[in-house]
Parts: sequence; structure tokens; C-alpha cells
Amino acid sequence: MTALRKIAFGYAVVLFAAASLNYLPIPGIIDDQGRAFGVFALDLFDDSLHVASGLWALIAGLLSHRASKLFLIWFGAAYLLDGAMGLATGSGYLDFGIFVYGFYEYPSFLIKLAANTPHIALGGFAVIAARLFDQK
Repeated sequence: MTALRKIAFGYAVVLFAAASLNYLPIPGIIDDQGRAFGVFALDLFDDSLHVASGLWALIAGLLSHRASKLFLIWFGAAYLLDGAMGLATGSGYLDFGIFVYGFYEYPSFLIKLAANTPHIALGGFAVIAARLFDQK
């Protein structure tokens, strides 16, 4: 099994875990206002996006090295750009936030950074991994 396939499986685990945050009774994850880690709220649409992305990662990992590479490139680009857009405007496009809420002003830049860092980190690592670990 290639490194890219293993990374795709890792993404499946991470994305399924992200989708389950609202439903697991783990203290300190969801606050009284329904925000994960006190930073961002995840709704059914976000959870569905994470599950769909996790299934994409899982299927890619099961299929082949090439499918895993394509997943990492396309998923990575989509999530990285979504995070960058969220950092710039306060709203991303993957959850249609920019279309529904328009530009959103967070209480502070640190909260905006914390809310968008997961997509920037996941996307950035995926794109870099697709390039660095492309050996069969």
C-alpha cells in the first residue's frame, strides 16, 4: 500500500471524526452555544460535507494510488481555498456561507484564524502530500 493511499485513509478518519463532533458526548468539545472548541458551529450541512469528503477519501484509498493522489489534489485545493476565503471574508464557499451570510465579521482575528485553520491545514497538507509522497 502506498503512502498516498495511507494518507487518504487518514483523511477519511479525520473527516469522519469531524462529522461526529456534534454527536459524541465528549466533555469540552461542544460548548453551551453549540460551538466546537468554543470557536465554530457545525451544522447538519457541515457534517454532511465532512461525511461526503470522508467517503471520497475512503473510496480513493481503497481504489488506488492514482485515485488517492487525485483526491488529495482536488480535496486539498477545495479545502485550502475555502479556508483562505474564510480568512479573507469570514465565510467560506464549501458550506455556502459566503452566499448565505455574505462577509462575516468575527469578534477577533484570532477567532477567525482558529475557525479557518482546520480547512487551511487539511487542504494545505493534502496538496503538499500529493506532491511529496507520489512514489508507488
